Amino acid sequence: QVQLVESGGGLVQAGDSLRLSCAASGRSFITHTLGWFRQGPGTERQFVAAVSWYGANTKYADGVVGRFTITRDNAENTVSLQMASLRPEDTAVYYCAADLEYRSHLPSAISDYMYWGHGTQVTVSS
Repeated sequence: QVQLVESGGGLVQAGDSLRLSCAASGRSFITHTLGWFRQGPGTERQFVAAVSWYGANTKYADGVVGRFTITRDNAENTVSLQMASLRPEDTAVYYCAADLEYRSHLPSAISDYMYWGHGTQVTVSS
């Protein structure tokens, strides 16, 4: 069992930066691929970013490339999402997720992730 707790959300203005964090507890953290997803008002949950077990590989959704950075600290059992140049369309609830499977690629499908946090709200005003 893995527990994930997100933090760091809030209300910011367009162009601002924000850093989200996710603290993991439970079984071994280091063997998981970790990801961030988001769900905006009236939209489906969508992939944002993922990071491999040791942080060597990352993957991003097209709309956040160059603005968001995902990192992990296995010693602290945390994964972070640094968001810059925020836009109103980034407004969403952001979720941290963990994938336990061994894969040849970084997954971006919701169904690939077994454990989820409860989310943290990010609101970007124009």
